[in-house]
Amino acid sequence: MDWAPIDQAYRLVSQAAQVLDNAEDGCAERVKVHFSRVMDRMRTLADQPNQLQGALRHFLKVTDSYGPALFHTYRLADIPRTNNDLEQWFGAARYHERRVTGRKAASPSTVIRGQVRLIAAFGSRQQPPAPAGLMPRCVVAWQTLRSELDGRHERRRKQLRFRRDPEPYLLDLEERLVKLPLPS
Repeated sequence: MDWAPIDQAYRLVSQAAQVLDNAEDGCAERVKVHFSRVMDRMRTLADQPNQLQGALRHFLKVTDSYGPALFHTYRLADIPRTNNDLEQWFGAARYHERRVTGRKAASPSTVIRGQVRLIAAFGSRQQPPAPAGLMPRCVVAWQTLRSELDGRHERRRKQLRFRRDPEPYLLDLEERLVKLPLPS
């Protein structure tokens, strides 16, 4: 068995991990260039007949499918770079919400208003908001977001009504269905 391709593939995967770790805090373009160099060397190894050819091609295919989204986190400093970091971020939010509310489990409102609450929680933890920062910058965008959140809230209320007493809910639905005009 020829161990050279295995050793070379291991080194290339390790180099790719080091580049993505970005210990030097390089800009997104620099990380992208270094990463593409490592991937080019891996493509060269995958084109040569060896026992890891299938695995290397699969790795390259999956990595290529991430495309430009792979480097988005290097452009914005406050976004966690890995799934583990992101899980810790959400875990911290759940932990703090449970401590604040006294609940053992996360609040169901996180599902409805999480898009706003999680960002507000972490933004205010880093720096307390100034009064001027609480005003919406774009009123139209704020109103759109409010209507989306209200729609989610209404759907959640309907689910609760159905679980508590399904009969009136289904009768109301049936009445509305009968009133609909037939398609012509």
